[in-house]
Amino acid sequence: MAESRQRESSHTANQSTQSEEQKADERMRETLLKADTFTNAPKVSRKTTTKEEREVIAKQQEEEHKEAEKLAKTATKGAIGRWWTRVQSGPNKVTFTMAIVALGVVYGDIGTSPLYTMQTFLNGQGGIQHADREAILGVLSLVFWSITLITTVKYVLIAMRIDNKGEGGIFALYSLIRKYGAWLAIPAMLGGAAFLADSVLTPAVSISSAVEGLKTIPVFEPLFREDANLTMIITAVIILLLFSVQSRGTESIGRVFGSIVMVWFAFLAVVGVFNLGNDWSVFAALNPVYGIRFLFSPHNAAGIALMGTVFLSTTGAEALYSDMGHVGRGNIYFTWPFIKVALVFNYFGQGAWMLRNQHNPALENVDSLNPFFQMMSPGVRYIAVALSVTAGIIASQALITGAFTMVAEATGLNWMPHLQVRYPARTRGQLYIPVVNGVLCVSTLAVLFLFRDSEHISAAYGLALTITMITTTVLLAVYMWYNRHKVGAIVFSIVFLSIQIMFFIASMAKFMHGGWFTMLLTLLILMIMVTWNDGTKIERSQRRHMKRKDFLPALEKLHGDFRIPYFADNIVYLTSDSEMKRLDTDIFFSIFADHPKRARAWWAVSVQTTDEPFTREYSVEDFGTDYLFRVKIRLGFKVSQSIPAYIHQIMHDLEHTGELPQQKSQYPKLDADPGVGTIKYVLIHKALMPESTISQRGALSLQMKYAIRHAAGSPVKWFGLAPYNPLIEVQPLFLSTRRPPRLKREANNLRQIESSEDVLALTKSSTKSAASKETKDAKETKASAKAESQAAKSGGAKPAAKPAGGAKQSVAKPQAAKPSAVKPAANQASKQAKPTTQHHPGKAGGVSKQTGSGHHGGEK
Repeated sequence: MAESRQRESSHTANQSTQSEEQKADERMRETLLKADTFTNAPKVSRKTTTKEEREVIAKQQEEEHKEAEKLAKTATKGAIGRWWTRVQSGPNKVTFTMAIVALGVVYGDIGTSPLYTMQTFLNGQGGIQHADREAILGVLSLVFWSITLITTVKYVLIAMRIDNKGEGGIFALYSLIRKYGAWLAIPAMLGGAAFLADSVLTPAVSISSAVEGLKTIPVFEPLFREDANLTMIITAVIILLLFSVQSRGTESIGRVFGSIVMVWFAFLAVVGVFNLGNDWSVFAALNPVYGIRFLFSPHNAAGIALMGTVFLSTTGAEALYSDMGHVGRGNIYFTWPFIKVALVFNYFGQGAWMLRNQHNPALENVDSLNPFFQMMSPGVRYIAVALSVTAGIIASQALITGAFTMVAEATGLNWMPHLQVRYPARTRGQLYIPVVNGVLCVSTLAVLFLFRDSEHISAAYGLALTITMITTTVLLAVYMWYNRHKVGAIVFSIVFLSIQIMFFIASMAKFMHGGWFTMLLTLLILMIMVTWNDGTKIERSQRRHMKRKDFLPALEKLHGDFRIPYFADNIVYLTSDSEMKRLDTDIFFSIFADHPKRARAWWAVSVQTTDEPFTREYSVEDFGTDYLFRVKIRLGFKVSQSIPAYIHQIMHDLEHTGELPQQKSQYPKLDADPGVGTIKYVLIHKALMPESTISQRGALSLQMKYAIRHAAGSPVKWFGLAPYNPLIEVQPLFLSTRRPPRLKREANNLRQIESSEDVLALTKSSTKSAASKETKDAKETKASAKAESQAAKSGGAKPAAKPAGGAKQSVAKPQAAKPSAVKPAANQASKQAKPTTQHHPGKAGGVSKQTGSGHHGGEK
C-alpha cells in the first residue's frame, strides 16, 4: 500500500516536472517568437508631440486664457487698469512666479555686497578709529551714487531696453550692432571673456566670505581655531552641491532661492533701519558733494583705490542685464525698487553704526572688523550668518546662470564650439550646459584651493568685471549712435566711461595681490574665442557650392555604374550648411575622392534649432532626381535631437509619396528596418595640410580650433549617432599649397650606368622642358618608324631599337668576371625601359607625367 502511494506520488511529481518543463519551453518559444520579429530601428510616433508636451501646451494655453480674461476685467477699471493691461500685454509683462524667480536668479550677487564692502573700506582706511564723519559720509555717498548711476540708470533704465529677442548681455547686444563694423567683435569678445572669468571667482568669494561668518559665533569659534582648513572644506562642499543641482533648471532653483532672497533683502532693510535709530543725519550722504570731496581729500588713506572698494557694491549690475532672458525685463523692473531700497537702508545703517562706534576702544584691536555682523546683537547674528551663507550660494547662481547664457550666445556667434545644451524649463532662456557647468565647478574649486580664504580671493575679485562694464558701455554707445541718438551716445559715453575707467584704474591695484589670476583667465577665454572665430572664418572662406548642372551628371553616372559596389544603400551627410539649392563641394569631394561612394541615395541633412519649444518640421529638395536629397530639419529647442529616428521617418515618407524608390532589405529579419536599406552616416572634419599657404596666425587658429573641438566633444553625441558607428571623414582645407622642390635621385642608385658621363647626360636630359622632350621623342619615333619601313621593303635586317627620349646609349666595357654577351642585353633592356617617363621640373610634388597619358603617376 505504501509502495503504491509512493509510486503515485513519484508519478505525480514527474507529471508536474514535465508540465513545468513544457511551460518553460512554451515561454521560450514565445520569447523566441518575439525576438524573431523584433526590430531595433529608431522609430517616431504618429503624433508630432508627446503626451507630456501636449499637457504642457494645454496648461500654458489655459494659463494664457485665464490671464486674458483677468486682463479684460482689469481694463474696465479706470486709467490704472488700462495702464496695467498695456504693461501685461507688452514685453514688460510681470508675473508673480517669475518675479520670485528674478529675486533668486538675478539679485544674488548684488545682494551679498553689504557683507564685505564696508569691511574693505575700513581696512583701507586703517581701522574704524581712522574713519571720521567725513570719510563715512563720503563712502556712503559714493556707494549710493554708484548704485544709482551704474545699476539703475545704465543697466535697468538704458541697457535693458536694448534686447535681442528678449535676451540681454554683451553678446546679445553685439548681435544687434555687428553690422556697423567688424572691430566691434573685439570689445564684445573681451567683455564676454572677462564676465566668464569673473563667474569663476564669484562662487568662491561669496560662499567663503559667508562661511567665514561662522567664526564670529562663540559656539563655533573653537572648531575653526583648531582646524584652519574647516572653512575651506565647508565652502568646497557647498560649491559641489550648488553645481550638482544646476541640471534641474533655474526655474525650480529660482523658486526656492527667490523666497529666501526675499527674506534676505527684507532682513537687510530691517537691520539697517534698526541701526539708523533716530539719527537720520547720515542721509546727508545723498548729496554727491560728500563723495567727490572725500575721494580727493588728503584724509583718504586709500586714495584712488577707494573706487575699487566702492565698485564692490555694483558687482551684480552686469548680471541683471545678462539674466534678462531668463526672467523677463518686466519682472526685473518690478522687483528692482524693493532691492535698491533694502541695499540703501543696510549701507546707511552700517554707516550710522560706524559713526556711533568710531571711538569705541573695544573695536580698535579687532582684526578685519566687519560692520555688517558687528552691528547686530549676538542672538541676531545666528540668523545673519545662516542667511548670508544662503545669499552667497544665490550670488553664485546669478553668475552661473549668466555664464550659461553667454556661452550659448557665443556659440551662436561661432566664437565657441557647439556644446550640448539642455532646456529644463519651458522657456528657451532657461538653459543648462553640462560641459560649462563642469568646467566652472572645477575652476571654482581650483580658485578656492589656490587662495584658500575670502581675503585673498577678494584681491582678485572685481577686476575683470570692470572690463566687462567698460566694453558694454562702448557697445551701448555705438547702438545709440546708429539709432538716432548721437547726442545721447556722446553724453552716455563721457559720463559712464569716465566713472568705469576710474573703477578699472582703482581695481588694478589688486593686480599683484590676485588680480593676475582673473586677467589670466580672461586672456585664456579670449584666446579661445579669437582662435575659434578666426578658424571658422578660414573654413567658411574655403566653402564652395556647386550648381545643379555641375554635380548632377557625375552623380547620375556614378549612380548607374554597376561595376562599383554599393558603399551603402543610403549615405547621410550631416552638415551645418544651410544652402538648399546647391551642393557643398565637401560632400561632392567625399563622394568621389579615393574610392567612389556609390549609393541608392545620397542625403545632405542639416538641423536647425527654433525659438519655439516643440517644433518638428522638415523640408526636402530632390534636385529633380530620386537619388539625391537635401533635407533641412527644424526642431524646437526642447526637442531631443534624435536624428536617426527622424531620418528613418523621412525616408518612409518619401517612399510613400514615390519620391524615393522602394528599398527592401535582402535580410528583412536581421535588418533593423526592413523597409529601408542600410544607412551610413558621415561627418566631415577639416584638416590643415602642411603645404598650405596660410599665415602663421591662421594656421595657429585652425590648429587650436581643432584641439578645442576634440576636447569639447564630437558632434556624434549631439546628433545621437553614437550607436550607429558613423564615419568621421577628414578632408583637407582647399587652400592654395606651396610646391616643394623636386627630389634628385642619388647617382649611385642609377642602374646600368657606370660612367660619370652617363650620369651627367641623364641629369641634363631630365632637366629639359616638357615641350622640347616631347618634340624630340616624336622626331626619333618617326625616324625609327621610317627606317624600319625602308628595311622591310628592302628585305634587310631590322635595325635595333633606338632608345627614345634622347638617352645616351652606354657602351659596355668587357670584364673578366662576367660574360660579355650578358651585359649588352641588360643594357638594352635598360635603354628600352627609360623612355617611358618624362620628368618635368617644377611640377607640384615632383609628380612625373606620362607621355601620351592624362593621368599622373601611372605608366604609359
